[in-house]
Amino acid sequence: MALLKRSPKKAPAKGKATSAAKKKPKAPRGAKLKQIGLAFKATRAQDPKVLPLVLAAFFGPLIVMIALGLVLGGLPYLVFLGFLMGLVAAAFVFGKRVQATAYSQVEGQVGAAAAILTNMRGDWRVTPAVGFTREQDLVHRVIGRPGVVLVAEGAHNRARNLIATEKKKVARIVGDTPVYDLVVGDGEGQIGLRQLERHFLKLPRNIKPKVVNELDRKFKAMGAQALPIPKGPMPTRVPRR
Repeated sequence: MALLKRSPKKAPAKGKATSAAKKKPKAPRGAKLKQIGLAFKATRAQDPKVLPLVLAAFFGPLIVMIALGLVLGGLPYLVFLGFLMGLVAAAFVFGKRVQATAYSQVEGQVGAAAAILTNMRGDWRVTPAVGFTREQDLVHRVIGRPGVVLVAEGAHNRARNLIATEKKKVARIVGDTPVYDLVVGDGEGQIGLRQLERHFLKLPRNIKPKVVNELDRKFKAMGAQALPIPKGPMPTRVPRR
């Protein structure tokens, strides 16, 4: 008699396995509220006006809608609308005050620009302090869809020299990829610390994500020239509007 052959077990579909592996663990319940609470406490310690301003932003639209409802009618609908408007306004004011407090804590600190760069929205590959001087002038390298951006902070002339030196190194790797440069500061032709993220978001998207990954791998293969940033208050990821 012929032996019955067992049918081989089907391997799990690659797509399902990949999607299962990519699933990120869910954040514990209440983690977001806890984060907001910590941000509120830290901000209130530096900015006593944050609570009155947030409350005013919330109750202002609500009171206006209640008044309109009493005069024009449709009170329940207008109260609900005022509640939603108050929540949006309060969240906006809270985010602004948290952001302002974070910036005020790092302004004037060595490595302040690096702290802002590493917390920017979007896919940015930031390598802090790829170049530096004894006077603690720094240049940071950022890789993203615009290409490569060199960001220097410190005295203008020394910062420009750092950028020129780093550009020569970068040119040997990036090929035709655009290379931008800027100096963080309040002088003419410089970008203020508070405008830094906005400046990056306005840059054109010149390269594809695949090229970003390739450039990132090339620079990592070179080995990191890391300079320990002096300790000091650095902004953490603040709530976005």
